[in-house]
Amino acid sequence: MSFTQELKGILLLLSGILLCLAQAEVHYYDFVLRERNFTKLCETTTVLTVNDSLPGPEIRVRKGDTVYVNVHNQGDYGVTLHWHGVKQPRNPWSDGPEFITQCPIEPGTNFTYEVDFTTEEGTLWWHAHSEWTRVTVYGAIIILPAVGSTYPFPAPDGEETLLIGSWYIDDIWQEVLKSLENGSDTPISDAYTFNGEPGDLSDCSSETTIRLMVDYGKTYLLRIINAAINAEMFLAIAEHNMTVVGADGAYLKPLTTSYIVISPGQTMDVLVTSNQRRSCYYIAARQFWSNRGYITYYDHTNVTAILQYSGNYTPPSSPMFPTDTLPGYQGFSAAKSFSESLRSLASQDYPVDVPKNITTRMYITAGMNLMFCPNASCGSLFGDRLKSSLNNMTFENPGIDVLQAYYRNLSGVYTTDFPDLPPNIYNFTGVDTTPNATFPQPGTRAKVVKYMEQVEIVFQGTNGLNASEAHPMHLHGHSFYFVGSGLGNFNETSDPESFNLIDPPQVNTVSVPKIGWAAIRFVANNPGVWFLHCHVEKHLTWGMDTVLIVKNGGTAETSMRPPPSYMPPCKASLVGFLHALNVSDEKSLI
Repeated sequence: MSFTQELKGILLLLSGILLCLAQAEVHYYDFVLRERNFTKLCETTTVLTVNDSLPGPEIRVRKGDTVYVNVHNQGDYGVTLHWHGVKQPRNPWSDGPEFITQCPIEPGTNFTYEVDFTTEEGTLWWHAHSEWTRVTVYGAIIILPAVGSTYPFPAPDGEETLLIGSWYIDDIWQEVLKSLENGSDTPISDAYTFNGEPGDLSDCSSETTIRLMVDYGKTYLLRIINAAINAEMFLAIAEHNMTVVGADGAYLKPLTTSYIVISPGQTMDVLVTSNQRRSCYYIAARQFWSNRGYITYYDHTNVTAILQYSGNYTPPSSPMFPTDTLPGYQGFSAAKSFSESLRSLASQDYPVDVPKNITTRMYITAGMNLMFCPNASCGSLFGDRLKSSLNNMTFENPGIDVLQAYYRNLSGVYTTDFPDLPPNIYNFTGVDTTPNATFPQPGTRAKVVKYMEQVEIVFQGTNGLNASEAHPMHLHGHSFYFVGSGLGNFNETSDPESFNLIDPPQVNTVSVPKIGWAAIRFVANNPGVWFLHCHVEKHLTWGMDTVLIVKNGGTAETSMRPPPSYMPPCKASLVGFLHALNVSDEKSLI
């Protein structure tokens, strides 16, 4: 890369930061992690929370602000937090994924995160990033325009936030433990929730259903976050259209639609105008099931909230349901059509800068796999253990975090041989059950790129085990341009001709379609260690992840910051906690 190109990249990054610093503010939060009982679906369950609330506290800032979050762990096992979609320039020390950038915050201790907001604007979220703790440990991040600027759309009359979550009646840790012990599938949720509540179509939930009060003729900004643990979701509002104006902390060209599809980890900002007859209308969401159609073992809950008009009228006996507009569970075409319709603003105030001089190309398969168990002693197909992989590499957590090993040049923690291409080329979207396609290679492999490399990654869905499904891939430390997608195997000659290099959406999570592919581009302008993984929790647990290491640039301002004076020591995690409960095979939990 030429000096001119590198200088341009540095100036673009710094200009966005400096623009906001003049009036930036600093905010302080205290997050206390502890167990609390909740009664839902007629049953009482003990779960881990932040500040005794579900969802946890909202973080509200303006573009360019800085937040310090002091996390006090009063729970029973180590936990970390991640600020999903916040780029954290040069500061991976506060990014949060367990054993990637830090070790867990142990019970009885605390750790302060520095969360640096720069170019993000709109809606993001925070969540636990250690084992399955994010089931109940999550909350919204609202990033308002910087002082002196406004939304790129007419200011709404009000706003509401809806976080989609997953709820389990049984002790989720014990259930996951059983699944990981015998290598079988993980448990499905008992319900989905809006802001922690299943809605009045579920048992014992009528009194707690979320109600959004609106006045006739006004427009509201609805911030939607998919914090569900394993499910892409369709969402619609009875008799009302939505106008999508943002996703993943960046603005979009307004898209009017009767429904949205939102993957785990994604956020969307939509405008809703209350222009229908004064009444009560369901806001409803259900799972988009992209796996095999004949499998029905998934959560069929229709989670609901109520859009309730103010004024004098006789309310209906039941709110209207979006029967005609909410896609069915297997609405593959609806999901594909919506995702392909999103476009960046690409305006003078919100320009795009899609990389066109690609210096690093990667073709990464995302697949479901098996790990051999002696004597067919495990609980999945053929008596083996379920795993997942990227390029047939299944990720294993190290004993200390990768970031510390990288910074201190420690050997034996990870290797830098994550491949740019799959080790074997075959018909990825056909049916191939050969060992090379089914059995992955375990390890802690990272991909290293130079500072300011222009990177293109094509994620290829595979049909190993006849188990192709959508994979929402999330990259820490960066946003990227989603430039194209398609069905079948990616054709490196013809498919790039259809790439959108004019106004692709700039996001941090992209859904790789079932038996299809998705292409992204970004500039590796953030030195540090960054996690790349599927945001379906069970796929992450099974190994569908890797690490991107961006090397330092040539100056202090383009190099990773040194670590803070204190980082949590590498002693314990949820795996260790479960091991203390007489789990004999700790490796099976990693």
